[in-house]
Amino acid sequence: MSVTVVLGSQWGDEGKGKLVDILAADFDLCARCAGGNNAGHTIVVPVNGVPKQFAFHLLPSGLVNPKCVGLIGSGVVVHVPSFFKEVEELEAEGLDCSNRLFISDRAHLVFDFHQIVDGLKEVELGLSSIGTTGKGIGPAYSGKASRSGLRVHHLFDPTFPDKFRRLVEGRFKRYGHFEYDTEGEIERYKILAARLRPYVVDSLTYLHTALAAGKRVLVEGANALMLDLDFGTYPFVTSSNTTVGGVCTGLGIPPRRIGKVVGVVKAYTTRVGGGPFPTEQLNEIGTHLQEVGREYGTTTGRRRRCGWLDVVVLKHSNLVNGYDSFNLTKLDVLDALDEIKVGVRYLVDGVPLAGFPADLDVLAKVQVEYVTLPGWKTPITEVKSYDALPENCRKYVEFIEQTVGVRIEWVGVGPRRESMLLKP
Repeated sequence: MSVTVVLGSQWGDEGKGKLVDILAADFDLCARCAGGNNAGHTIVVPVNGVPKQFAFHLLPSGLVNPKCVGLIGSGVVVHVPSFFKEVEELEAEGLDCSNRLFISDRAHLVFDFHQIVDGLKEVELGLSSIGTTGKGIGPAYSGKASRSGLRVHHLFDPTFPDKFRRLVEGRFKRYGHFEYDTEGEIERYKILAARLRPYVVDSLTYLHTALAAGKRVLVEGANALMLDLDFGTYPFVTSSNTTVGGVCTGLGIPPRRIGKVVGVVKAYTTRVGGGPFPTEQLNEIGTHLQEVGREYGTTTGRRRRCGWLDVVVLKHSNLVNGYDSFNLTKLDVLDALDEIKVGVRYLVDGVPLAGFPADLDVLAKVQVEYVTLPGWKTPITEVKSYDALPENCRKYVEFIEQTVGVRIEWVGVGPRRESMLLKP
């Protein structure tokens, strides 16, 4: 049971990267299983005694540990220019990725025309737009599902130029002849392919060879359960499976090899882009959470929508992923509040719902039942142990634990690596 999985349990941006960074010190390999460079993980770590911020998008956050190998699995979609840009930016900050970063030869490719199509699709949807990151992730996954996509190994095939031309022509037929230099891209990818080759592996063989040798594997989820293609707030979701099931299919890991699943939970709720958000606070509370929590997207820079913690979401998330424990993050953002609310139940016309509804028309009608807890009105960022937290702060943590039915193992009280408390 040498595989540990870290997953987002809400709508993303819970702080998965920070936990992955901390755990990676005890792992040999950190793998991504789904999504692309639409993910955004920000990590603050000391370099020569000075806190330094690293922004990850496509690469596994575990690379911050110099002894940890990074693997981009078959379920990920890869924009090669962005891959190299991210590597260069990390190495410019002193993080050496050489000989410890690999990409699956089965991973599908995101091209610049996918990003153009992403924007065209959003315009086409108008007021019903999803609010995507514009990184071309959806169109790339659509091509994968329709069996017309190109994978990493195709870059080294002599037939790549013809396959690429047919792919672009298909998009021209669908969206009209948008401006795009097809032949220029083919020449560009000849150079990129040669540069990429040292990073490419048969990830299935690579991963299972590592497991057979007793190596410990950490899987870093992207996005979160409520953005899952099947169990999220469809169609306001991402284009991949962000669940523990997506770990198995995106990396080729049998379920029995997964030993522990950790859900990362923000102490309140946020989401980016369009879609339903029952506990959203379009008032001074929402503004407070945005500003104090610095709720701006790592990848897009967009303001995140903010609201109270939603237990209905967490219970739904736990049904799918079966978390062994939670990491509660950004608890310090609530320090100044007089009282804190937690959404514990949905009702429609006074009748409680059994779970999180699939139908967005039903979801639009829900009334959220809240439990109000007293705030602690004390800064907690410098607290060094869980028992030293204010009593009302611990009561809030334990209320979440008891209401959802999942043990909280770690509590984040600040942005630094050392601001993570182990709960006894």
